[in-house]
Amino acid sequence: MTTTDVPRSADVDSGRRVSSKRPRKTATGGLRQAVSATTLLWIMACLYGFPVLWFVLSSLKPASDLFSYPLTLVPHNPTLSGFKAAWDSANFSQYFINTAIVCVITTILTVGVSCCTGYALAKYDNRWLKAFFICILATTMLPSEVMLAPEFLVVRNLGLYNSFAGIILPAVLTATGCFMFRQFFLTVPDELVEAARIDGARELSIFLRIMVPLSRPIMLTLAILSFQWRWNDYIWPLLMLNDPNKFTVQIGIQSIVGAQNINWSVLLGASVISMIPLIAIFLVFQRYVMSADINAGLKD
Repeated sequence: MTTTDVPRSADVDSGRRVSSKRPRKTATGGLRQAVSATTLLWIMACLYGFPVLWFVLSSLKPASDLFSYPLTLVPHNPTLSGFKAAWDSANFSQYFINTAIVCVITTILTVGVSCCTGYALAKYDNRWLKAFFICILATTMLPSEVMLAPEFLVVRNLGLYNSFAGIILPAVLTATGCFMFRQFFLTVPDELVEAARIDGARELSIFLRIMVPLSRPIMLTLAILSFQWRWNDYIWPLLMLNDPNKFTVQIGIQSIVGAQNINWSVLLGASVISMIPLIAIFLVFQRYVMSADINAGLKD
């Protein structure tokens, strides 16, 4: 007598029930993880956004309502008097022009220098380049206040005191920008560069026609960060400038603060005005900050 391994109907039914339940359990677990992560992000967004919301809404309150008890989030009588007084009390139009000049020039130079430096550090094997990269990273270990005095002496001896060049040049080379571009270019396959060299492309052509287009997301990210750093910079322009016609926005806001008292309504209005360009730039360029397909020019 021969026997065959024929599964019983009960076993088949039980196997079907088990297999049908497993995907549901996996889907439920993934849904729970997604919901928990989304909830955590919303909580963090509320924690970070609430002070900003309070700050913006407080700028719409009259000076008499800022410290009234009990404190309220939404202004009862919203007014733009603080913004008007801030704009009239300081030469904000000139401050905006000065700051825009410094930020635009510094951002362009920072992105260009960081891109060139990051490419050299990532794609050229040289011990002196590695030592140079270590020296660049070492600058991040020092507080910026420690470097203010020697930087000021160097800029003053070069004859750049009380000029926009004295603010721009020391801020061109940043360790953060070099590190960002180096790490990005390390992810670019070396086969892409070798293929271009085999085709007869020169080093400058490889950099300008291949590497620069691929690094556009990093360039835009660093441009946004650099513009923000220079726009919010206060200590260095305060040390370098003594001409009121060359003051930046942050120095202009500080000039509103009186020696004996502070008009908080005017100060809040001026602070909100200084935030508008940064918010506008972020909203315009955020959609361009995305991942690049660095393997687009390669074949399997």
